[in-house]
Amino acid sequence: MLLIPAIDLKDGRCVRLRQGDLDDATVFSEDPAAMATQWLEQGARRLHLVDLNGAVAGKPKNGAAIKAIIEAMGDDIPVQIGGGIRDLDTIEHYLDAGLSYIIIGTAAVKDPGFLRDACSAFPGNIIVGLDARDGKVATDGWSKLTRHDVLDLAHKFEDYGCEAIIYTDIGRDGMLSGVNIEATVNLARHVNIPIIASGGVTNLKDIEALCEVEDEGIEGAILGRSLYEGTLDFAAAQDLADQLGTS
Repeated sequence: MLLIPAIDLKDGRCVRLRQGDLDDATVFSEDPAAMATQWLEQGARRLHLVDLNGAVAGKPKNGAAIKAIIEAMGDDIPVQIGGGIRDLDTIEHYLDAGLSYIIIGTAAVKDPGFLRDACSAFPGNIIVGLDARDGKVATDGWSKLTRHDVLDLAHKFEDYGCEAIIYTDIGRDGMLSGVNIEATVNLARHVNIPIIASGGVTNLKDIEALCEVEDEGIEGAILGRSLYEGTLDFAAAQDLADQLGTS
């Protein structure tokens, strides 16, 4: 299973939020590129970036930090990004800059035609982010809860040709309360594309639990606050995931 360290960017710094609340941010590094290098040195095989300011503004807002991270990673590992991506020009700009995967969240829900066009124009590069609470999808940096059902949208987006779906349980994100295995597995069973779990990963027990259901179609997991607060050691977690994945 692929474990992906998250670097959430707010005002050029690496932070973590609780349940997506921009007013409840903890700063973990003033140098996101150095943080990215740290995860690379610990064996990360992919990085997950979120432009938090961009998610709210609807357009990229942490360009300097993103550029620095891309330069620091070079060709070593793929980097994916989400937050404020609302048009094809932004996607093209990011891919040209060296990013490997583009995560579309709010725009996928509000403008499905845009997602369809993105998947067609950039096949293999588009990942959909579905952020939900109690089975309903949230948008706009999680500030708005819609009536859209996660499973219904997942089916639609799979048909459009997206590469994978990142599923985040908002109620657990940043809370160190454990992964919502049941909801994640339920989603994975309803689609044929890979699911990347997000929200609530706390310790090695969560890694074990995810690995137990990996064959349901759960390709990876995004790790955030647990890494920054030290409840989970990245290198040990990836080693465990590799062992369980080959057993």
